[in-house]
Amino acid sequence: MNDPISDFLTRIRNACSAQQEQVFIPFSKMKAELSRILHEEGYIWGYEVDTNTTHPRLKLKLKYQDKAPVIRKIDRVSKPGLRKYVGHDEIPRVLGGLGISILSTPRGIMTGAKARKANVGGELLATVW
Repeated sequence: MNDPISDFLTRIRNACSAQQEQVFIPFSKMKAELSRILHEEGYIWGYEVDTNTTHPRLKLKLKYQDKAPVIRKIDRVSKPGLRKYVGHDEIPRVLGGLGISILSTPRGIMTGAKARKANVGGELLATVW
């Protein structure tokens, strides 16, 4: 697997389209932080680390509203072949503020709104709405 973040987002996208209640994803600290942000912003019900198997994995509980997934679209912006870095004044607003952008900053992984407020830029990882 060349891009674990892209795999993380694709697994969520596929599980949402298949109307699954939960999805299992191989664990990493970056994926745990992305899950934390999705949980804080209300896109998933919750997440936990499952250590019952040989390799630890994340268990995400997906959120639905009227049988439609709350995550309408989740896209990878910065890719291994073409990184996308933004300054604090260039952080995009997703759907006029209805969605979120996720950045990797020197202060950790955070949403675009928090990064704008903290006056830091970084690598634009993904957009969610």
